[in-house]
Amino acid sequence: MTNSNEQVDFTQDIWLLAEQNGLQIRKESMEINESGMDFRVAFATDISGQKWVLRQPRRKDVWGRAENERRVLDVVRGSVPAQVPDWRICTPELIAYPLLDGNPIAVVDPAGAGYAWRFPQETLSDEFLDSLAATLAALHNIDPEEAAKGGVRIKTPMEARKEFAANIEEIKKNFTVPDQLAERWTVWLSVGSYWPKHSTFNHGDLHPPHIIVDDTQRVTGLIDWTEAEIADPGKDFVILYGLFQDDGLRDLLKRYEKAGGRTWPQMFEHIREQWAAYPALVAKFALTTGEESTMEMARGMLANWDVRRD
Repeated sequence: MTNSNEQVDFTQDIWLLAEQNGLQIRKESMEINESGMDFRVAFATDISGQKWVLRQPRRKDVWGRAENERRVLDVVRGSVPAQVPDWRICTPELIAYPLLDGNPIAVVDPAGAGYAWRFPQETLSDEFLDSLAATLAALHNIDPEEAAKGGVRIKTPMEARKEFAANIEEIKKNFTVPDQLAERWTVWLSVGSYWPKHSTFNHGDLHPPHIIVDDTQRVTGLIDWTEAEIADPGKDFVILYGLFQDDGLRDLLKRYEKAGGRTWPQMFEHIREQWAAYPALVAKFALTTGEESTMEMARGMLANWDVRRD
């Protein structure tokens, strides 16, 4: 947990960085958010009244992913029915953009695990689900070849599958993986019908704090595109499956297909198996960061993940 002295130091540091880059922030307006694993974030207002998001990378490895995010935003802006960040400052020390209209559908609950929802999760409306499905369909229908020309990472379905298999082998060498969980991963990777024949432009980290909505629950923006790439079209549904489970995912996929999203016969099963493999993604991230707190979180997820099948 960040202590008050560290928070004061961060406030001063990021305020000076903004000044050095020509952004005059009212220091007293700054609100710090420490929930992100890759970035420390401040929300602030400049002397003209414009609200800003200020992001500072936590580690050196984050900058490479931030450069990918900058290229992604240049390609996706104007291609989806939602706002995306418009980076006005982009350096290894500071990223800054005007705050998007609206609010996250949920935020990380500082009091414990899970999310604090802006609207009760059980009352999420058709407006939210339809606009989310339409936004995903538009994003996934961006021409992969044109996006790749803009510098977005691209993987064929087979490359994405092989990469996941390699990651799982690395996880097995560095963590204790329960036999039942490892067996489920192996079956998923070996069943060809689970896997798509096409790649799509993915956000890559679509959890509730990254989904911006208005007061009617309409999706108006998507933020934090660090993990975006052209790859497995099921990836953007994995966290949503964790939240909404079987019936919710089936419903969302119907809305997605109606909005023009491309599906395949075992897309639902593929996404459910990706959720079963989610601890491997957390473990891979832990190996990347090398942070003991993240390593411990990954160990806990691997040891306690529910691997039951319906």
